Amino acid sequence: MSNPASPAKNPLADLVPEIDTALDAALAPQEGCPPELNEAMRYSLMSPGKRLRPALVLMAAEACGGERSEAIAAAVAIEMVHAYSLIHDDLPAMDDDDLRRGRPTCHKQFDEATAILAGDALLTAAFETLATGIPQPERAVRACEVLAKSAGRSGMVGGQTDDLLAENRNERHNLAWLEAIHRRKTGALFTCSLQLGAISVGAQESQIASLTDYARDLGLAFQIVDDLLDWEGDGDEMGKQSGKDAARGKLTFPGFIGVDASRSKASELVTAAKEHAELFRGTGQRLSQLADYVLQRSR
Repeated sequence: MSNPASPAKNPLADLVPEIDTALDAALAPQEGCPPELNEAMRYSLMSPGKRLRPALVLMAAEACGGERSEAIAAAVAIEMVHAYSLIHDDLPAMDDDDLRRGRPTCHKQFDEATAILAGDALLTAAFETLATGIPQPERAVRACEVLAKSAGRSGMVGGQTDDLLAENRNERHNLAWLEAIHRRKTGALFTCSLQLGAISVGAQESQIASLTDYARDLGLAFQIVDDLLDWEGDGDEMGKQSGKDAARGKLTFPGFIGVDASRSKASELVTAAKEHAELFRGTGQRLSQLADYVLQRSR
């Protein structure tokens, strides 16, 4: 997916240290939390990753004219939910993966019960972080509502459920169904990230609407690129086994519409996302850069 002649600038680079510092502080030892549980939570939350979702929170805050410091609690919360989802996705009952980001998955590093509990604890810690980290009560309440809906039965969890049900079943397979799965499974947290950043800084509703449109296009483009990487990518570079989705009969974009059509669709979505980012003019520059970066990523 990369273009060596004109690689996209990584707009996340200077945000990652800030995010990692906040994540580290969020999982300081807490009275009543067993050290073994906290270790498993930290193992997954602090594992090397792109930090894309928390970076989206901070980018949205900037695009809406706010300060990143106002949105850092929301950035931590969304990464906690993302880490929880990866722990549970990797479990034997779900995708049954042994490797994540180049390291053993949580249930392999510890054990299955500890991994489940670490995921549970990260999910609940996310709401604690929002409730205590956003000082304006009305913003904190709205942020909790948005995160709950995005991560829940009609969002990420609902999309994950349909994704599992779709394996090796063809009766409902069409492009609209495939998109509906991934607008929830992957896209819901993208949308939530941008909305949380905007909510944290008291953005206008019109700004939140524009960020939501951007997120819908970017999130689906990200998933298509992810499918392409699994289809033809380098497992060593990605830090996880490639080709596994096809082997399991999972419904993917290249498997359903082909590689060339998938690349074309991802490019169209990125172009649309950049058009939404242009509405923020200079403050949305990072969002536009991120869209190009997503299209060209190799892991």
